[in-house]
Amino acid sequence: MIAIFSRVRLNRKQVISVVLFTLLATISQMMIPLLVSFMINDGVSGNKVGLIILLGFVMIGLAVLSCVLNSISAGITASITTGFCGELRKEIFHKVESFSAADLDRFGTSSLITRNTTDVTMIQTFLSMALRMGLLAPMMAAVGLVLCVVSAGKVSVVLVIAIPLLILGIAILTIAASRYSVRLRSRIDDINQLFLEALEGVRVIRAFNKQEHEIERFRKTNEETAEISRKSITMSGALMPVVQTLFGTTSIGAMIVGSVLIIHGQMEVGTLVSATQYISLILVGIILLSVVVGLFPDTYACMKRIGEVLETEPSIQDSERAKPESTCRGTVEYRNVTFSYPGATEPVIRGISFVSKPGETTAIIGRTGCGKSSIIKLIPRLYDVTFGEVLVDGVNVRDYRLEELRDIIGYVPQKNVLFSGDIAGNMNFGREDGTEEDWKKALRIACADEFVEQKEGVYHAVVSQGGTNFSGGQRQRLAIARAVMKKPEIYLFDDSFSALDMKTDKQLRQNLKESMGDATMIVVAQRVNTIMDATRILVLENGEVVGQGTHRELLKSCRLYREIAEIQLGKEEVQNELESA
Repeated sequence: MIAIFSRVRLNRKQVISVVLFTLLATISQMMIPLLVSFMINDGVSGNKVGLIILLGFVMIGLAVLSCVLNSISAGITASITTGFCGELRKEIFHKVESFSAADLDRFGTSSLITRNTTDVTMIQTFLSMALRMGLLAPMMAAVGLVLCVVSAGKVSVVLVIAIPLLILGIAILTIAASRYSVRLRSRIDDINQLFLEALEGVRVIRAFNKQEHEIERFRKTNEETAEISRKSITMSGALMPVVQTLFGTTSIGAMIVGSVLIIHGQMEVGTLVSATQYISLILVGIILLSVVVGLFPDTYACMKRIGEVLETEPSIQDSERAKPESTCRGTVEYRNVTFSYPGATEPVIRGISFVSKPGETTAIIGRTGCGKSSIIKLIPRLYDVTFGEVLVDGVNVRDYRLEELRDIIGYVPQKNVLFSGDIAGNMNFGREDGTEEDWKKALRIACADEFVEQKEGVYHAVVSQGGTNFSGGQRQRLAIARAVMKKPEIYLFDDSFSALDMKTDKQLRQNLKESMGDATMIVVAQRVNTIMDATRILVLENGEVVGQGTHRELLKSCRLYREIAEIQLGKEEVQNELESA
């Protein structure tokens, strides 16, 4: 809770306004039983019709006034809660945007989505109830108790027993329910994760006929969640019967005491009527408070989860030092770099060293899972090295402000991401002032102009969420065009040509070579054809460089590279190349 309210504050003036309007509405409402007492004791007993009518109109006026004041209070409350939760969502979003890849992995996508949607909505509901019922209930109880004691002191003795019992019952059940609410939120995250996996992997699940297996996984998790939910609801649900029982018992006790006092001439009928109404209003206030308290366990769990996000310091921080002057623009250097993912027992890459200079292309190849993609993720600081140094333009990447570092990099990730909107909007993602001429040039370089120009609306053709209205190869080319639009010093391609046919692959690489100028290019690839013309090729095995050189040099000196080349190009082709060399 501290993590939330230290960052997002309620509007103090509006809260004070809600308190004042609620207090005035409560006083107006609580005056009515007192007037009822006067109406019965003075008007009915004295046969004063005029007094009865006058008091009746006054009570109607007080009821209307209370309604108006409560309506104004409700409007202000809505403004407070929507504003507060809007700011809270913004804080969560900004915090998540600052997270490193490791931080995102720790929380999980589904959990972060739940925290920024369902959990915030739960807090908004609780705040709304707290500002309305949470303020109204204690005011009703306090004002009602004072007026009950003043008008019918002896009858109010019943409340001395009832109120402590109510508070005790509410406290016990709320604490018990809180324990299950925290566990329930965690299980809901698990359900969301399973559901997300099922949606994203639906084709794979069907291809392997694993529908029953996934249904069984979901069933087990769902049943566990349902059991925890049942216990939580049972605890919360027990609150109302307890309150209702004490409510009825207290009302009966008040009637018995009051009736005895009337028989002995120590109390008038009107006073007993008003006293029972006050007791009812006091108990209603406590019931309303119990409703608010009943929401607290879930709200506490939500606040705790959101607090975890807000209190998490990104594992990758901006440098606070001034960046030294660059000595060699467009240069990328690795110095004995070792990296392991958080929680891993073994490094994924070890002792990587190489230099890539302006105008050069460095390619990285190796078997699946050898750490190729991990190498280039260290350049834009998606992750930080465990040991060693990564230098860009002669400066350690840790000494850059993240914005400055990533400004000079054009990155095309392994999983191509397009944003909903249009093609132009995606092109301008890295360069906001892009023009139609810039789009046309970038798309031509990426060999994407051929299908974009056939689309209705051309550059303003619709892009669905995730780019699902484009094929895999089209998404790759659009992602490459987006990086080209940025005109960076350093291009990073993480297996970004895998969905392209050989002809398009060759043409695209030729276009890039002609247009990149002095830019540095680092390419992760699976296909030898893609990297044959690279200035240098790094061959990885088990996270270590086992070969470094040009295509022909590696055919002679690196067993693993030759094996890969023979599988892809054929033994005869490789042998011919070696003989011609």
